[in-house]
Amino acid sequence: MYHFNDQPTAMQSFVPGPDSTRTFRDALGRFATGVTIVTTATEDGPVGITANSFSAVSLDPPVVLWSIGRNSSRYDAFADCKNFAVHILDADQLDLSRRFARAGDAFSGLDFTWSENGVPVLPDCLSRFECARIAGHDGGDHLIVVARVVEAALRDGEPLVFSRGGYGRFDGFAG
Repeated sequence: MYHFNDQPTAMQSFVPGPDSTRTFRDALGRFATGVTIVTTATEDGPVGITANSFSAVSLDPPVVLWSIGRNSSRYDAFADCKNFAVHILDADQLDLSRRFARAGDAFSGLDFTWSENGVPVLPDCLSRFECARIAGHDGGDHLIVVARVVEAALRDGEPLVFSRGGYGRFDGFAG
């Protein structure tokens, strides 16, 4: 592990493939990300999923993307949805993240509202992006969902961060 003022350790090179899936996943895990919950409406009610694959694509027009694994039990709900919301989680929302990581029907007993766009929205997140799907693209074992942001909201706070298979807090900026 590299620490400030330490010498970096030697890098391990490998060719990503079926025999190095765990190593490839570990390499990707070195990239710290924020944590989101993506929600949508289905005929059976609201569905949500914890995701860290969220990214901005364009400011003008406002476009974002995220991806969902094809083996997810919630894949069909999101592969077919027209509208959804992406919620950026606060550092104090770890339990909420875990709740939606386990089950898409995690809305039971949860305080949420429906937006004017017909999407379930969660309270107290750092920011929220209500989106209209533009396209879905093949991303191997994931579907990449691209959408236009039709409404957004934000508040101050510290983000929940995910790296190397674990959650943490952002502890400031390097000077």
